[in-house]
Amino acid sequence: MNYIKLIYLSVFCGIISILSFLNIVYSYYLNLYLNLNTYVYTFLISIFLTFLFYISKSNDEKKTTIYEKILTVILGYFLLPLIISIPFNLSIYNLTFINSYFEAISGFTSTGFTIFDNINNIDQSLVLWRSASQWLGGLYFLFSIIILIDIFDHSFKKSLTNFISFNKAETFKQSLKIFLLYSLITLLIFITLNIFGIRLFNSLNLAMTIISSGGFLPSNDLSNILINNPQIIITSLLMLTSFFSIFLVYNLVFTKNHNLNFFNEDIHLSFYFITLSFYFLFFLIMIIIFLIYFCL
Repeated sequence: MNYIKLIYLSVFCGIISILSFLNIVYSYYLNLYLNLNTYVYTFLISIFLTFLFYISKSNDEKKTTIYEKILTVILGYFLLPLIISIPFNLSIYNLTFINSYFEAISGFTSTGFTIFDNINNIDQSLVLWRSASQWLGGLYFLFSIIILIDIFDHSFKKSLTNFISFNKAETFKQSLKIFLLYSLITLLIFITLNIFGIRLFNSLNLAMTIISSGGFLPSNDLSNILINNPQIIITSLLMLTSFFSIFLVYNLVFTKNHNLNFFNEDIHLSFYFITLSFYFLFFLIMIIIFLIYFCL
């Protein structure tokens, strides 16, 4: 079997097993036993597939074609949501397989459509699982860009990295950097939200939603989470972070010996971000002054 296909799927099945294990720990810690067994099943299945894909990989040095890489990415978009759907399908909420798979794909693609009518009545561990599916989907998209870098033109490649094409070792190295950077930004968003008084559970879910540009919320109404103006302002600004390609930060951190021309596109985006933020704060201040004036 093709090396790239199996090792790629093995890595993401491994990440799913880690996320399901964290949900098991979370459920035990908060005594949330209603859906605990579903995460145990997910963990066992995902860890089994992780080792199965890994030991089945071929060490053949034959170059992987771009068509095989495209098929690998497409296969992942069908297979990984299938694993993610297990906790939905086996939960106490009696979801059908179709609805469970729909929820998983919606999260994995960061679409944000949901089959749940009332999020507030869902077990917290399952809410966390929904958010994690978005986080994983965002990471999968970034990894897919690295895998499929050969299909992009020269200028786009240069906006991502100083490498034009990756071999197996370089693909792993660059993907690891993306993973660490993606996780670090998620952590910083989580800490920032928590500093502004948003409870830990909501901060964690919102951090995974924001970094992936997702649409899932841990509550029916965002106003139940953001209860004051500073929280609204900081969340709005953090939401703009997903507007940028994570490769902007990637290039600033990992790329050396490049002049400003290398970051030309990113610099334009930065100015656009600053301008957008300025207008946002300006109109927000004007609205507050307007409300204060007429209220008094």
